[in-house]
Amino acid sequence: MKLKPLIFFFVLIIHSIKAQYYNLPNDYFFSLFTEKKLAEINNNIHTNLKPYIPFFSKKYLYVTDSHSLYKNSALSKFIFLNHAIKIESPTEKFKLQLDPILNLEIGKDFADTLNNKLYTNTRGFIGSGQVGDKVYFESMFVENQSFFPNYINSSAKLNLVIPGQGRWKSFNGGGYDYAFSSGFVSIQASKNFNIQFGHGKHKIGAGYRSLLLSDNSFNYPYARFTQQWFKGKIQYTTIYAVLMNLVPASLIQLPNTERLFQKKAASFHYLSLNITKSINLGFFQGTMWQVGDKKNQQNLSWQYFNPIIYSNLAAYNLNHTNNVLIGSEIKIKLSNKLNTYSQIMLDDLSDTSKIGKSWGYQLGLTYFDALGINNLFFQIEYNAVMGSSYKSPTNIVSDQSFTHYNQPLAFSPGIGTELVALSDYRWKRFFLNMKYNYLIKEIDLKNKSNTTNFNAKIGYLINPSYNLSFSIGINYHSQNFYNFGLLNNQTNYVYFSLKTNLYNQYYDF
Repeated sequence: MKLKPLIFFFVLIIHSIKAQYYNLPNDYFFSLFTEKKLAEINNNIHTNLKPYIPFFSKKYLYVTDSHSLYKNSALSKFIFLNHAIKIESPTEKFKLQLDPILNLEIGKDFADTLNNKLYTNTRGFIGSGQVGDKVYFESMFVENQSFFPNYINSSAKLNLVIPGQGRWKSFNGGGYDYAFSSGFVSIQASKNFNIQFGHGKHKIGAGYRSLLLSDNSFNYPYARFTQQWFKGKIQYTTIYAVLMNLVPASLIQLPNTERLFQKKAASFHYLSLNITKSINLGFFQGTMWQVGDKKNQQNLSWQYFNPIIYSNLAAYNLNHTNNVLIGSEIKIKLSNKLNTYSQIMLDDLSDTSKIGKSWGYQLGLTYFDALGINNLFFQIEYNAVMGSSYKSPTNIVSDQSFTHYNQPLAFSPGIGTELVALSDYRWKRFFLNMKYNYLIKEIDLKNKSNTTNFNAKIGYLINPSYNLSFSIGINYHSQNFYNFGLLNNQTNYVYFSLKTNLYNQYYDF
């Protein structure tokens, strides 16, 4: 088959549009243009639960300005502006877009005396589409081989997973081979009721971190039901998920069979209230239900399917085997450019000796077009999570802790306090973003560590439709341990990358 006619056909069906929003929890800096536009809207838009549901408002679809550059020819649009493949039926009842996912990254850790080779090679695809005006679907798959800096390497070996990206196999003597996928179908059953079924992750909150539910851990199967009432002022979401502990599902593994891991069901309820055009309140309940039996079957009670928020709290309280966690948040729009936000999380408060050890809070501020400079963004955030939070009341390995694939479902650094500062500046397609984290983590009752993370990169956005960019960056990581007599664990990783930055990778722990 000749390739030239095929390529010409695909170029013809691509037309100039603004970048279309992919609905997975996007890379934090990639989504800033969308967040900036949503901050300027004075109507009932709910912004604290991601991924968004475009059927409720087309404002969720905004990503970034396409700029007037590179609009002179079909080829330049293909490379610098549009999706790789975009197909629409003549009646626009069917739409499909497909893009590559890649990360070709190579770097050097100048603090590594062994001079280990460091690189990542990621290939994959992402696609989304719409059938009529009621059905939206999305799918993604990536395959990776990586050689990481020492601190990420240590985490992968300890937790048996690449942070947020699943289990791994050994690759080429010291490297990692890993793959993951996600996808969902979204059905708008009525004007104010949406149903989603898929495999992915969610995030609740306006901050960089979330103390309630984050996109830090691996993808999971879920069903999500979202309703809006009173002209969109109230939004209520229930999520049913199947999570996994990386421990054997049964004591005996049958010969020539794949090892099965222990499953646990989870349910999350989130109520979002737009009190005024400037004040949003959110209320959260999460329940981690008892793990599967020796046959890895879930023996769930009818309460698992109960959609009413805080009803599980009333039935089980905060220290039951069915582990309940609750929280709330507030977001206040001080102006169209300046927002402040806060979260509070409560876990087991039944034992008075644990008061102060099973809760957490977050305070933060976002500033768009900071200091009157267009596309300059600042954010500062403080998080504190006390030592018994998120843990299983049973205190055994096969537990109901708020974890999935050996990683936290909520506050990703673990137990401790954190100061986060972020900055991003865009000029046309050039960008500069920086992120600073200072963590004090509790290792156990007597030992702590302090960790400094600093990430900065400068680059050029090649294609805004799927955030393909070239960048040069540095990742500095330094960890000091108290009472262990260990030396400073330090990383000075400098890298070059050609990457589609579509999803978050949390390497700041």
